[in-house]
Formats: sequence, C-alpha cells, structure tokens
Amino acid sequence: MVRVVAAGHVNWDVTLRVEALPEPDGEARIVSQRRSGGGSAANAAVALAGFGVDTGVVGSVGDDENGLLARRELERVGVDLRGLRVVEDAETSVKYLVVDGDGEVMVLGNDGANEAVAPGDVDPGYVRPADHVHLTSQHPDTAARLADLAADAGATVSFDPGRRLDERDYAATIEATDVLFVNDREALEVLEGDAAYPESEVSDQVVVVKHGAEGATVHTPAASFEHPGFDVEPVDTTGAGDAFAAGFIAVLLDHPGDYERALEFANACGALAAQSEGARTAPSFPEVEAFLGEQF
Repeated sequence: MVRVVAAGHVNWDVTLRVEALPEPDGEARIVSQRRSGGGSAANAAVALAGFGVDTGVVGSVGDDENGLLARRELERVGVDLRGLRVVEDAETSVKYLVVDGDGEVMVLGNDGANEAVAPGDVDPGYVRPADHVHLTSQHPDTAARLADLAADAGATVSFDPGRRLDERDYAATIEATDVLFVNDREALEVLEGDAAYPESEVSDQVVVVKHGAEGATVHTPAASFEHPGFDVEPVDTTGAGDAFAAGFIAVLLDHPGDYERALEFANACGALAAQSEGARTAPSFPEVEAFLGEQF
C-alpha cells in the first residue's frame, strides 16, 4: 500500500549552469548541462522514497521520450506509478533551469502534459488508503478534489503551491490542508488577510514559512517554532524546497506533532539539496543524520 501520495507536476528538466545571468541583449557561457526528471510532485516523491516511505505519484506526462525517461527515473527509486497518467500524442513538460554561480535559479518552460489530470481522472481507490497526501502546484480543481478525498478518508494533507499561488484560486485546497508550505512572499498573501485567503481559513492549520538561506518558521495552533537554517555554500537551489517538504513530512509520519524536530530535519534536507546540482538531490536519512551530527 502507498503510504504517501504526492500529486502535481512531473517534468523533464534541463539544467544549464552559467557563471552569471546575462543582462538584456547579453550572453552567458554555459558551464555545464544536465538532464533529469523534475517537477515538484515527482521531486517530493523521490525524496520520500529515499527516506524509505512507500510513495506514489499522481500526475501526467506525455507519451514521448522525455516522459519515458521521467517514468524510468521514478520507477528506479521505487515510486509507485499507478496514479501517473500517460497522455497519448502529448509532450511531457520540459523546464529549462538556468543556475548562476550563486546557486540562484531562473526557470523557463512549457506546460506540456503536466496538468492533464482533471478531477474526474483521480482514482479515489488510489488516494483514500494513503496516510498522507502531499499536493504541489497543479490545476486548483484537481488539487481540491485530492484534498477532499484525503480528508474524507482521514488522511492528512500538505500543500506546497509554489510560484503560481498568486495566479490561481487555491482557497478550497488551502481550507482542506493540514500543513501549508509557503515562502515569505506567499505567506503575506495567505496570512495577511488577502481577499482570496482570509486568515480565518488557515488559523487552525500548521503553516511552514520557508526563509531560504535564513531557515524556516512553523506556526501551529499552539505555538510557533523557528530554525535559523544551516550555513552552507549553495550550488543549486533547484528542488531544495521539495527536499525540505519531504523531510518535514517524513518526520511527522513517524513523530506526529513533533514540529521542532521536523523543522530541523527539513532545513537539513534543504541545505544538503542546495549543495548539489539538479532537482533530484534529496539526501538519505543517514546523510541527514550525519550532517546534523556535524553541526553540534
């Protein structure tokens, strides 16, 4: 049985490393190029599988070569693909990630087939047995459907809406979410009385605010906890947020309510992921434990 279902985008990534991003009408030399699977749902699923959690993915790819490569990568690490839709005569979404010398990322991409899962395509029999459903950026109606199925079955729900939070109405999904992951900018929209996301809708939820290199804060109904993060030299921040979310979820699965422990572990996952190139760089449990041991 799949213990965690991760739902959202499954992409193929092309990572281009440059010394610095060019100015308008300028040019930058490509230092290195890397191709691998990507997409927040797929990244989180891979990370959770690496932590020994039985994980499946709900998403969609095209029936092209990139989709085949993405599926093979997921299968290789043990991610269950029964919830992954392969769309005939469609292109898998490709994201071009331009990474500068400081590890900052600029993303270019096409939508492709990564939002071909409509609410009616979701198999309730695949979602309901799970202990937890982790939602990432996807069509709002599909996200809401998945959240409702999980809640009705008694599973917990987390949501990391990502860059498109300000473009889409995710209010219904947020209302059904137990753990919400946002960055500082997104937190202003969710927690500061934005019309689409009134504060009353999230007051009884756990909200994790990611501060990048400055760590993160978790707000619970009972208390708030902060962690300053770890002082590391970033190589590529692509996927660090997905590794962070996966680490947080993995701890809470076995230690419900231990938010301080989850926050520290998640920050370590994000820091280690940022020290490696590519989106699929989530560390294993032993690697995180060794890293944490070195900090004290």
